[in-house]
Amino acid sequence: MTIINNNLINPNLVNKVKKSDPNNISNINNKQQDNKTFKQILQNKAEETNVSFSKHASMRLNSRNLQLSNSQIKRVENGIKRAEEKGIKDSLVLVDNIALLVNVKNKTVVTAIDNNVDKVYTNIDGAVIV
Repeated sequence: MTIINNNLINPNLVNKVKKSDPNNISNINNKQQDNKTFKQILQNKAEETNVSFSKHASMRLNSRNLQLSNSQIKRVENGIKRAEEKGIKDSLVLVDNIALLVNVKNKTVVTAIDNNVDKVYTNIDGAVIV
């Protein structure tokens, strides 16, 4: 034991204390990230999507001139979550006039159809209207 400023110091504990390097980039990045407000962090999380679109689905959306807004994509994500809760594997998700066939496990839109044109959907085991 060592005595410093009238305090007993255990040398075994002193060696376990790690000094932080102010020049360490990860420390700087963490501090910058800590400076974000809760609102900014929440907005960043809200902008991240948890649904992906297959190449086929993207082509169908383009060829059929169908577009999904951010709010519609959030509704699709909600529909996928609801389908997952019910144990659906391949779901039809209807959002406004767009029908999306979704692989629920992978959270992937397989194809997109204009619901005003086609009305027959196959190879699904459930449907969610959002």
